[in-house]
This record gives sequence, C-alpha cells and structure tokens, in this order.
Amino acid sequence: MKTDLAALLTQNEGTSLEFKRTIDSPGRIAKTLAAFANTAGGLLVVGIDDDHSVRGVPSEKDEIQRLETASDFWVEPPLLLHYETVDVGERRVLIFRVDESREKPHKAKNERGEWEIYVRARDKSVPASKQMGQFLQHSGAVDAELLNSPNVKTLFQFLQKSERITAPRLAKLINISTYRADRLLRELTRQGALLLLENQSPKSYVLRK
Repeated sequence: MKTDLAALLTQNEGTSLEFKRTIDSPGRIAKTLAAFANTAGGLLVVGIDDDHSVRGVPSEKDEIQRLETASDFWVEPPLLLHYETVDVGERRVLIFRVDESREKPHKAKNERGEWEIYVRARDKSVPASKQMGQFLQHSGAVDAELLNSPNVKTLFQFLQKSERITAPRLAKLINISTYRADRLLRELTRQGALLLLENQSPKSYVLRK
C-alpha cells in the first residue's frame, strides 16, 4: 500500500517519524536508523524542508546510496531498509521504512567513532545505556495487569504530555517513595513499555511508543 505523504505532512516529527531535506552524511543519519530499529520502527521522509514543504531530492540515486552506506557500514548489526518514491509534481520524495528489529540492540558510530546504542525519545535519537541495551534485547510482552493499574495509567497520562520523567518526579506524582517509583519505572522498562535514558542527567524515562 502506497504511503499517504499528505497525511504524513500533517504530523509532527516523533518517535516513529522524521523529515529530512537531504541526507548530508551517512554517519549522522545512522543514529536515526539505529534508534528507529531499537524502538518501534519508523519512517524517514527525505525531500521535505523544516516547514514541511515539499522540496524533493536532487538525486534519488545519491540519497539511496548514502542511506545504504549508513545502514550497512555505520550501524551494527546492519539494517535492511525498504523505500518507496512519491512524486509531487516534478519533485520526488523518498520514504524509507525501518522496521522494529528482532536483532536489538543496534549500535551506530558517534562523533568520536565509538559504537553506541541509540533510541528514540520523542523526535530525537538519543544515546542509551548498556543496561538499556540489555532491556531492548530481552524485553517481552508487558503485563496487562500492571498496565491497567492506577499508578501506571497516571504515569502514562503524564508522559503523553511531558517528554520524560524521573523517579523523584513520579514519586511525587503518585505519592509513593522514590525507591518504589524507581522500581516501577525499571520494571516497565524491563518489560518494554518505557525507555531508560541513563546517559541523561538526571536519569530519566520516556514512553517507548
């Protein structure tokens, strides 16, 4: 089924959507690809300006080559990308789809040439801790009873409006100890509902989807 570009352009960038005018560097875009694969998958739309206007790509071949270089050599394990083209008048837009991976965690090279795990936190691809990499690798289905508990519902409602939360903030939000709040956040992370941004200061958590 053809992707509805017009519908995508009405959305803001987020966990599973990013717009790019062009791919200027395989190394930079590799973080986005790895983060999509580690989180919930996503669409990378190339040929779109910051204001969501359609600019098109100067060279379809060059853009694809840069993306393939990024996915093959700047991401470990390498990723398989799917793409389609959408023509708007004489301008061509490329839509790349990255599926949530079964080989998590994927790493991408950072500015220092080091391999690092990335995840999506709202509209950003951010580095994650080694512990988060273990959670990504082993997370399974989220316990339905836990998801339906009042404390977790309150937490998710908060995270729908705010980008992230810390254990002390959750403790105040649902009136429990910081120790219990930290345990709850870690359990939800272990089960795959949240992402732990341990490299951030202070340590915080975001919704996975």
